[in-house]
Amino acid sequence: MKRIALFTSGGDAPGMNAHIRAVERVGEKRGLEVIGIVGGYSGMIAGHFEPLDRIRTANIIDRGGTILKTSRCEEFLNEEGRTRAADQLRKHGIDGVIACGGDGTFHGAHALWTEHGIPIVGTPGTIDNDLAGTDYTIGYDTAINTAAQAIDKIRDTADSHGRLFFIEVMGRHAGFIAMDVGIACGAEYIAVPETMTDIDELYRRIVTQGRDKRTVVIVGEGDELGGALGISKEIQNRYGIESKVSILGHIQRGGSPTVRDRVLASRLGAASVDALLAGRSDVMIGEVAGSVRTVPLEETWATRKPVPGYLMELATILV
Repeated sequence: MKRIALFTSGGDAPGMNAHIRAVERVGEKRGLEVIGIVGGYSGMIAGHFEPLDRIRTANIIDRGGTILKTSRCEEFLNEEGRTRAADQLRKHGIDGVIACGGDGTFHGAHALWTEHGIPIVGTPGTIDNDLAGTDYTIGYDTAINTAAQAIDKIRDTADSHGRLFFIEVMGRHAGFIAMDVGIACGAEYIAVPETMTDIDELYRRIVTQGRDKRTVVIVGEGDELGGALGISKEIQNRYGIESKVSILGHIQRGGSPTVRDRVLASRLGAASVDALLAGRSDVMIGEVAGSVRTVPLEETWATRKPVPGYLMELATILV
């Protein structure tokens, strides 16, 4: 193996640049040429390949986003698109690929291996922390800290006006962000996609808190009632209680990565290079209990990663 390629795909996550830097540095140490694919799977199909070196990857470890850009590629979902991507990889003499992203990225990576025999290793880059086989994903720690800072500020105005606020955080199918920031910010109720939201119980907690007091409810965007807006309407229709809604949105994806995300991204980036050199493919490199772990890509989405039960229990105790 002489030349490897690296790309970032799907939603961007703080720490992706630290990951890119680590792959380039370790690849160089191992005598490899490292090529960056610009624009995820779209860039792979279009042949947007550029060499990475120490100069190109200097001073990026503290930057959010990804210097290789990212995309969601509809064309890659069909066999013809994947064939064009594989042809481009062969044309550019790529011996192995590192894919940093979430479950959609890994589905594509798995297809490249099974359909075209392209050696490929995945690294978990998503703020949702929803991939099985790793305790934490690149970008998650930054996202929860960003969300917590925003919620603390909203709580100030909730306190000043004695208002009920529903604050929505990201997590289409997973409540990791909502659960962590809800506990950390002292929410009166936490609604996550993994459980059914009990409007009557939510009402009781609002009443217990006092209608003239600040009340903050954290809602994962994948909640079955339609996120924060849906729950706000339900409380209004059923109990006549007015509320304010704040949707934090993409602010959670941006910003300088935390130290924890920089270290995780660097460690997994280094391990992914060594995994390719060891002949591994169709696997994800994760971290479990402080140790690097390799799991088949299919396992990362076949088993739903649960929000820890002890956090669920703690959230009900602390309100």
